[in-house]
Amino acid sequence: MDMREIQVFRAVMQAGTTSKAANLLGISQPAISQSIRKLEESSGLRLFDRVRGRLVATPEAGALMEEVDRCFAGFELIEHRIRSLKSFGVGRLAIGSLPALGTGFMPRAIAAFGLVDRGLQMSFQIMSSREVLRQVAAGQLDFGLMADELSVAGLEHSVFLRTPGVIAMHSRHPLANKKIIDARDLVEHPFIALNPEDASRRRLEAALQTVDLNLRPMLETPYSNSVCEFALNGVGIGMVHPIMALDYLSRGLTIKRLSLEISFTSLLVFRSGTPLSGNAKAMLKVMRIQLENDLKKMQAALG
Repeated sequence: MDMREIQVFRAVMQAGTTSKAANLLGISQPAISQSIRKLEESSGLRLFDRVRGRLVATPEAGALMEEVDRCFAGFELIEHRIRSLKSFGVGRLAIGSLPALGTGFMPRAIAAFGLVDRGLQMSFQIMSSREVLRQVAAGQLDFGLMADELSVAGLEHSVFLRTPGVIAMHSRHPLANKKIIDARDLVEHPFIALNPEDASRRRLEAALQTVDLNLRPMLETPYSNSVCEFALNGVGIGMVHPIMALDYLSRGLTIKRLSLEISFTSLLVFRSGTPLSGNAKAMLKVMRIQLENDLKKMQAALG
């Protein structure tokens, strides 16, 4: 099989019909059909059934398409990197972050870093920890920030932040006058929980079970910013990442210490054997300074 046949196969799968695929590629329908036949012959797979003049994809075609998409995604990333290098040279940083640090903390740190003054171009993406891990391993990111629920074997990593979670609620919530929220409060008031696979959620449930309490969430959501939004709208209380919560205090959110110490851990990850550039090291220095400032604000908010 050759690349042309793979391109035709992908176009047919995406377009749904040979006529649309022909328009997409700028070739004739007979050429499309011929390429498909050659691909089936060379691969020994029946990729399409011919039903009343139409091509209907087989399960084998669906499985092959998954691999083809992965390969083409890699080609597209290479093309993107080439365009970036042509436009900006090596004066570019690519960073990915989990949402807890990506929506408030990292914009503050990047602003303090001063891209314009440094003449530097940056790609910053907010993504799941799993995607951060994948892109760092593939060399698509200079470094990333992720949670600790996934194995980071094969990557250089260190703890960027480990801090106890806080309980978020609207400033008018009945618990807002308490200094510390105890374990029983979490089960006696409507609770907004992070998803079951979240490491901090699992730690919270384990801690509650040691005092014979079971968490019964009224609502589950994947990110701390979602918990904060729901809490601001009076839906309930929830345990959140304290750095994320800082962005909501001016809108009426209140954060409280929890009697149980349940930590949120954020890891810094980068490729093993690939030294960080001077720009990346400078960015990390600014991030640590910003983190120190944010932690001071968090302590002040907790009183």
